[in-house]
Amino acid sequence: MKRILIILSLIVTMSFMLLSNTNLYASTTDDRIESSAKETYVFKTYLKDDSIKVVSDGGAVTLTGTVQEDSHRSLAKDTVAELPGVKSVDNKLTTKEKTPSAGTDAWLITKVKFTLLFHKNVNAVGTNVTAEHGVITLRGEASSIAQKDLTGEYAGDVEGVRSVNNMMSVPASAQGKSMIGMKAEALGEAVDDASITAMVKGTLLYHRSTSALNTNVVTEKGVVTLKGKAGNDAEKALAGKLANDVHGVKKVVNDMTND
Repeated sequence: MKRILIILSLIVTMSFMLLSNTNLYASTTDDRIESSAKETYVFKTYLKDDSIKVVSDGGAVTLTGTVQEDSHRSLAKDTVAELPGVKSVDNKLTTKEKTPSAGTDAWLITKVKFTLLFHKNVNAVGTNVTAEHGVITLRGEASSIAQKDLTGEYAGDVEGVRSVNNMMSVPASAQGKSMIGMKAEALGEAVDDASITAMVKGTLLYHRSTSALNTNVVTEKGVVTLKGKAGNDAEKALAGKLANDVHGVKKVVNDMTND
């Protein structure tokens, strides 16, 4: 009888220790998720002026607070969803300002600005975007003719844009020179995989030529792998091109099929 009691006591003790270690591990994982979210490139760069609270409970994350625009809601969710240990994301973020009605000029301006943000080979901050009846006008200074043309190309591929009036200027000293990519290389800033995945997803979603593609995006140490179906070789190639031009992307492995 005494031996049975000792065995039962040991079982209870071991069960308690196992439960305690499990709870400790879960708590540590939740703390790491909450702190990691705030340290991502997306949160520090694009969402830095938003008020976002990240709470994780056993890997189930809840986002609360306010963001400047609706695109920031999806960007925050997509970033957090890619963090290690996250099982689900309940997005309860609200916007400070009313989201422009779809198809309006204000809506187009927001989409074009958001699209340009993630591309390392264009100067989103230095590009002024206006719209009138679906016609986008770009102003500002480009580092080269190639960058000017690429900015116009990206803006024109946003869903709803009828045409682009590219009035960006290029310094005389940069005429004929290709400075594509030089700015990104000079910055040398490390971008985490969760942010890269979220930005690639956002980029593919906002370009009309790739918005309907069923694309799966996985990033590991800056290397992006694209999977899913494209309508044809041109769509597949474009998805790879757009993904490759996102901040932090070192290489793109395009495994999309078009059969």
